[in-house]
Amino acid sequence: MTISNRTVARLVFALALALPLSIRAQQPLPLAEADQRAAELFQQSGFTGMVMVIVRNGEVSIKGYGETYPGSGVRPDADSLLRLCSVSKVFTTDLLLKQVAEGKVSLDDPLQRFAPHGKLVPSGPAGQRITLLDLATHTSGLPREVSSYPKHTPHFTFPDKDFRWNWLPAQHLKSAPGTAAFYSNIGFDLLGDALASATHKSYAQLLSEQLLRPLALYSTTLVPSQQQCARLLRGNRDEGPCTDTQPSGPSGGLYSTPADMARFLGYLLRAPGYPAPPADDLAVHLTPAQLKTMDGLNHAGDPTGIGLAWIQLGDPATPSAIIEKTGGGAGFSTYLALSPSRQTGIFVAVTDGEKGWRIDLFHETNDLLAALANVPPLPHKAPKPHLARKHKPTKKRRKPTKS
Repeated sequence: MTISNRTVARLVFALALALPLSIRAQQPLPLAEADQRAAELFQQSGFTGMVMVIVRNGEVSIKGYGETYPGSGVRPDADSLLRLCSVSKVFTTDLLLKQVAEGKVSLDDPLQRFAPHGKLVPSGPAGQRITLLDLATHTSGLPREVSSYPKHTPHFTFPDKDFRWNWLPAQHLKSAPGTAAFYSNIGFDLLGDALASATHKSYAQLLSEQLLRPLALYSTTLVPSQQQCARLLRGNRDEGPCTDTQPSGPSGGLYSTPADMARFLGYLLRAPGYPAPPADDLAVHLTPAQLKTMDGLNHAGDPTGIGLAWIQLGDPATPSAIIEKTGGGAGFSTYLALSPSRQTGIFVAVTDGEKGWRIDLFHETNDLLAALANVPPLPHKAPKPHLARKHKPTKKRRKPTKS
């Protein structure tokens, strides 16, 4: 059988057309295209402002979209001040593992060991004690919050240490420690108290000495200055003052900037030039099969594992698996997602718009991360009804941080 020259020419032409598309399909998404996708995402979102930080194999991108506050006409930038909300918990568990490495605490230590004199930590029905691991994995049996919040209380300033330790002894646990996951902000504030007790330092001092200063995160703080507060992004309504948030620092009180979060991402991804993070910082400690129930941990997808503050999504045997942490409150929503196998990470923070969310920020970010990491995207879970209403900002009272 012979093939004509014209047929050969057609085959060669067809291959020439197909080859660039094939090559392009196998390449990670360029950062410039990621910026374009993020801009399109923002246009659909209904947010007032958005910042996105991408770190990938030494590449760094920091982009802002929208306005610093409604009507400002100014786009957020690398130095805009943000509320990290529950992404703060990742900093807390980093400190926890540092104290474990130094021999000052163990994950199996009972919280009672660090309780103020005369304060009794409740236990499970068979005497099971709450451990530091239980607090860090939301399996302590404690509720999400201590109570309703007093009116006109600034965000992330309640409860303070005295209040929560006076509240704790009278509590009845929702489940035996270690048996069920129920998202708990108060659990992380108690974890911060335990670390402060173990080191004989305030939580803010410990955070500064062991994490913020070594990483040169000079704009990440619990006590922002007036100059920093002037750069705080704002959503469509007054969410109260920019102020000292040490009372809820371990669970959600941190402020930061996109520039600092780029450095933090580089640290978590073990990029060259950064101190090494704790060896097990991204490790999974529990799987859904080990727990009776899980509640409040699935905002970004159905968990396949629970780490210390982190949630694992996807099959860990595949490169598509990610490690993530969501957050929200005071007019902000935040998200940090990592593809450790591809040395790629994204941090995104948005401020609420007038009508709530019109997109699923977490799933869209997961898809963008997959494209940047050049891995298949994770499947989306079924959408919940009233998504936009769920993410509307509150009035003057502190909005509890999301998981």
